[in-house]
Amino acid sequence: MATLYRSVVSKTSPQADEALTFEALGLKPALLQPLRELGYEEPTPIQAAAIPPLIDGFDLLGQAATGTGKTAAFALPMLHRRDDAARGKGPFGLVLVPTRELALQVSQALHRYGRADNVQLVAVYGGAPVRQQIEALKRGVDIVVATPGRALDLVNRRVLKLGDVRMVVLDEADEMLDMGFIEDIEAILEKTPEDRQTALFSATLPKRIDKLARQQLSSPVHVKIEAEKKAADEAPLVRQTAYVVPRARKSAALGRILDAEDPGSTIVFCRTRGGVDDLTELLSATGYPAEALHGGLTQIQRDKVMARLRSGATNLLVATDVAARGIDIGQLTHVVNYDLPVSPEAYVHRIGRVGRAGREGTAIALVEPRERRLFTAIEKLIGHPIHVAQVPSSSEVRNLRLQRTATAIREQLQNASDDSERLERYRGVLDELTAEYDVFDIAAAAIALAHEATQGAESPEADEDSFDHAFNDTPKRPPKAKGDKKSHKSLPDGVRLFFNVGRKAGITPGDLVGAITHEANIKGKDLGAIVVHEMYSLVEVPKAKANRIARELNHCTIKGRRVKVRLDRK
Repeated sequence: MATLYRSVVSKTSPQADEALTFEALGLKPALLQPLRELGYEEPTPIQAAAIPPLIDGFDLLGQAATGTGKTAAFALPMLHRRDDAARGKGPFGLVLVPTRELALQVSQALHRYGRADNVQLVAVYGGAPVRQQIEALKRGVDIVVATPGRALDLVNRRVLKLGDVRMVVLDEADEMLDMGFIEDIEAILEKTPEDRQTALFSATLPKRIDKLARQQLSSPVHVKIEAEKKAADEAPLVRQTAYVVPRARKSAALGRILDAEDPGSTIVFCRTRGGVDDLTELLSATGYPAEALHGGLTQIQRDKVMARLRSGATNLLVATDVAARGIDIGQLTHVVNYDLPVSPEAYVHRIGRVGRAGREGTAIALVEPRERRLFTAIEKLIGHPIHVAQVPSSSEVRNLRLQRTATAIREQLQNASDDSERLERYRGVLDELTAEYDVFDIAAAAIALAHEATQGAESPEADEDSFDHAFNDTPKRPPKAKGDKKSHKSLPDGVRLFFNVGRKAGITPGDLVGAITHEANIKGKDLGAIVVHEMYSLVEVPKAKANRIARELNHCTIKGRRVKVRLDRK
């Protein structure tokens, strides 16, 4: 392969191509009709720059962020060029993507664009029955969209034949390399013809991507779409806020922030699968029903999670970056960086999931005091400072809840003024109550019922403990949360059990000791250190008895709350 990029095309904003149409790009009529039906009026910058050279058969290196329309930038040329070669036994086009979600998203887009041309395609990915994918390939397809691992598996089974492939696309190449797919990708490309056309798309262009491009692309056109620079006085569509919080207190801070924000559909990003599971369990146990999404779930489980989120059955998703890649949720209002990503570019990708198509969105980051340098690098990349706010206090959260109730009541009264009969049916009850009670007491009781029904009952916590609000350059031990209750001394051979209830549920060390001694038939003197945090508790028990205690205590009731107990993973 040649090592010289043929040319560079760089565009910064959609306005650069205001007069350009899809017809002017040279696409065949069979593709233009679906685009009109889908409401596509003009190409985005990446589409305007990438489609012509790809139609002409050139290799291409495309650099553009998620959400810029790059799927159509390679899908339309692939569909356009499908008739250029004689139909063989294998597919004409191959698209490699990092995740199952993105494979489905790309295949759905190809189907929409190519339905008028009777294009046959299949998506192959891990976590789904391989037999169905094999049968689809044997029937014959024009285009295959695949994750590298499953594609290589099918190649080795001699089911996916790549000898007739004329066009290959590597989408989200930086993500595939981060996931360790480089050897699989190279093995797959070895099975394709040397004279194939290759397009590589990546949000960033680190050295390893540049090396891959120089090895696999022949004199490619280099298309780089830079982020649009907004005017200083233009209000950003995504409101970004950061909270500086010690790691030990992040879950408590997140609860306060969710209460204060009252978000719609929300994605909370964690770095690891274990972090996703732990946080999902904590949130669900403390009144925030959440769903987990990570690479450890089967495809059926992932589909069910996404169906519940899109239907509104749940509005809180806790996910890793890899699992969330390719997910597009139209009603998403908030993105929360519970863990900052390892790179500033990943932060931009995360928050880009809200504020799309002119909608407003909110991005929240929980930043540990030691993460000053990473936070500064993120600010440098996005080109402006991020507002650092104080985590709301308990009283502030209560006031915000009351304000939302007051707003809802005002709306009800305004609606009633437009429809005088709407409240008439309740006036008889009001007349009966006013004969016994003061009208202000009646109104307060009604507001309390409405408030608890919509905002939840008031938390028993009354503390006004504060959170860190500043960075430090050297790591230090996070302070113990004010109000955390401790008991007993540490055991020399002890292990910790995690309980999903804490001070917010009114739990004390005595409650835990009582439950353990009663349910597991163990003496209180055999227990070690007990720490009751705001939303969970840790109890040290003899290692030899830990599994039995967890089994006996799991799903028992403490102060009216059914609890979950497991060995602490930290």
